[in-house]
Amino acid sequence: MELQQMRYVVAVAEECSFTRAAERCFVVQSALSHQIKALETELGLTLFARTSRRVDLTAAGEAFLSAARMSLEAADRAVADAAAATGQVRGTLTLGVIPTVTGLDLPAALGDYRRAHPAVRIRLHSGGSDEFIAATAEGSVDVAVLGLPEPTSAKGVATRELARERLVAVVSATHRLADRRRLKLADLADETFVDFPAGTPGRAPSDRAFQAAGVHREVAFEAMSPTLILDLVRHNLAVSLLSPFVLAGDADLRTIPVSDGPSRIEYLAWSSFNPSPAAQAFLDQVRPR
Repeated sequence: MELQQMRYVVAVAEECSFTRAAERCFVVQSALSHQIKALETELGLTLFARTSRRVDLTAAGEAFLSAARMSLEAADRAVADAAAATGQVRGTLTLGVIPTVTGLDLPAALGDYRRAHPAVRIRLHSGGSDEFIAATAEGSVDVAVLGLPEPTSAKGVATRELARERLVAVVSATHRLADRRRLKLADLADETFVDFPAGTPGRAPSDRAFQAAGVHREVAFEAMSPTLILDLVRHNLAVSLLSPFVLAGDADLRTIPVSDGPSRIEYLAWSSFNPSPAAQAFLDQVRPR
């Protein structure tokens, strides 16, 4: 069994196509198919159920895929650790990033990192803080940017604070409150809100602040995308509470400080258990905005 055969299996499983997998691996399809067939023969198992239009993993293939991924990760880590012993940084850096990163100029940080460590493959994933805390703790994500309400802490991972900020009310330029210089949560009690989905760390600061103030609010719209949230506000369908840094001089929107409004903390998070050389290099480089 060869590592390349495992890479082919992973590619076919992820692409659900021998043709696309071959293109991804930069080999002709016949060669990739031959290697997978040879592997199946060696194992005495069928890894894929094939038809002319469809490719699915068998039960044996599902079990093999998980172990194959771990084996490939272990092989990559072995090469990276050996290179690190000679002062080189290689391997893969997997980053998990929330949609509302404000405490870090991520494109600039990744640009600096790529120039300093060109041999490292960078994988970037967008998602929520909860999933990235779990993924970082289990090792499938190397480093993550999290946004959490005070006084929540990220359990199972090491963290470094990047930013601490108070959220502001965001309204359209034609909203009745657009000319106000400061608000209280009670001033927003009768408004329709757009916010992140209930139960997510992005939503928690606002929910906690309204509960502490004894103010009820109606969240009619839920979205994970800040762009969609701002579009709904721009069209006067709702108001929101967001980081003041999410907006970039939009003439159709207004931001208003909220004296008793919620705060959030942005963290850089990583597994403290034996971080890879690529992850450690990123942690050593990154500084808050």
